[in-house]
Order: sequence, then C-alpha cells, then structure tokens
Amino acid sequence: MWDPGQYRRFAGERARPFAELTARIGAGEPRTVVDLGCGPGDLTVDLSRRWPGAAVHGVDSSAEMIEAARNLEEQPAISFELADLRDWEPACPVDVITCNAVLQWVPGHLGLLPRWVSWLSAGGWLAFQLPGNFDQPSHTALAEMAASPRWRSLLGASAFTRQAGDPAEYLDSLTAAGCQVDAWETTYLHVLSGADPVVEWAKGTALRPVLAVLDDAQAAEFLAGYRERMRKAYPARPFGTVLPFRRVFVVAHRPGDASAERGTSLVGRSGH
Repeated sequence: MWDPGQYRRFAGERARPFAELTARIGAGEPRTVVDLGCGPGDLTVDLSRRWPGAAVHGVDSSAEMIEAARNLEEQPAISFELADLRDWEPACPVDVITCNAVLQWVPGHLGLLPRWVSWLSAGGWLAFQLPGNFDQPSHTALAEMAASPRWRSLLGASAFTRQAGDPAEYLDSLTAAGCQVDAWETTYLHVLSGADPVVEWAKGTALRPVLAVLDDAQAAEFLAGYRERMRKAYPARPFGTVLPFRRVFVVAHRPGDASAERGTSLVGRSGH
C-alpha cells in the first residue's frame, strides 16, 4: 500500500517534527535505539548519526518501506525488520524508543504505551509524535467522499487514520507508568509548492488506503473530486499553498537510580 517515493516528496516538512521531537531526548550515549514505524529509514539513519555508538534498529509493517530502508543498511550498526509494532518485542531492554507519525494508524494505541515503557532500560526514553489534524479539510473531505453513495460500497471498510489524542491523555498514561513526561502540540504552517501540493501530500499518507482499494480508473475519478475540494480549501497563493498541520508530541523518561536527575511533567502548546 505504501509508496516510499511519494512519501519522500515532502521529506523536509515530514522530517522537521521528528527533529524537534528527538531534540528533547536527553539520552547521552545509548547502546540500543529502536525506531518503531521507521518507514523508508531516512530518519532512522539520522538517529544513528546522532548516536554513532548505538545499535539502531528500525521496524515497519510495510514491505515496501522496509525494502527501501534496507538499501541503507550499509550504515554501521543499523538494521531494519518487517514487523507490526503492535506485536513486535525487543530481545533486550532499549535505551531509546522513537515512533514518528505512526500511531494515528493504530486503534487504541494509548494501550500500547505502558508496554513500550516496560521495554525501556533504567533512564530510558520514549518519544513519539503524530498528527492531530483530523478536523481539517484534507481529512474531512476524504471521509465525506468515502461515505458518499458513489464510493461507500468500495471504501466503507477502508482504514483511515484515527489521529492523536489530547496531549494530557498521553501525559496521564505515561506518568501512571512511572515516567517523567513532556507533552505538547504544535501547528505548522507548511508552505508547499507545485501543482495541487495538498493532494500530493495526501497521496503519500492519508490517501493510501483509498488508492490501495480502487483500480486505476476509479482512483483517477476519486482524485479528480478530491483535487477540486482541496483547491477550494487550500487556495494557491503567490508564494505557495499553505497547509496548516497540527501535531502532538510526547517525550517520556523512565527514571534511573536514585541519583538520576529529577524532572517535571509538562503540558504545553507552541506554534511555528
């Protein structure tokens, strides 16, 4: 279902939240780092560059994404595995776990978090971010079209993204699991270039379940209708097309021994 090339079309915009997420991870010299839902592996490689002494392992359920990622395995101490993050388990305690723009596809993902915390070594870190823009035209138009008489019989069972919870929900869950938590949200204003860039963005993510079900003629028809809606919702401006994009971020630290630095739990809102 996934197309690594399409996903990489807006690599800079997609990488920025990951960079801002991982900047909050305070690990010094971790030995093991796991990237759950690693996609084509580009950002997993960034983790290896930040912590060159760590064994870095990427996990993804898409065969297409893992095939692309394995082209990067020549990097020292980096590996990739095809597996569903709902079932995967590490062989030993992990110092850093990241999960970037993945949990929106997982129903009931809040229940996964205590289990992931249990994998962390003393002093370990869990960091994830996910979209929280389900109420925006890019998603509401998709849901409305899929539920319309024309498409209902074909798309009624398609697995659309479920989106993020409120930052406070993640803070409550992870503090209950014994972590110190930093949770916040940011709304980016991405300025995209090219023809119909919001459609091209969605073709790499939210539209994937639709395109996986429809044949070529049906997909072209659906995209034509979606493209018309996106042009109205996100009109092109002289400098580009603005795509507001809200994301929710969480960084959780599992305390080490009694001498570990004591932190505080934070919930915040920031804008870019």
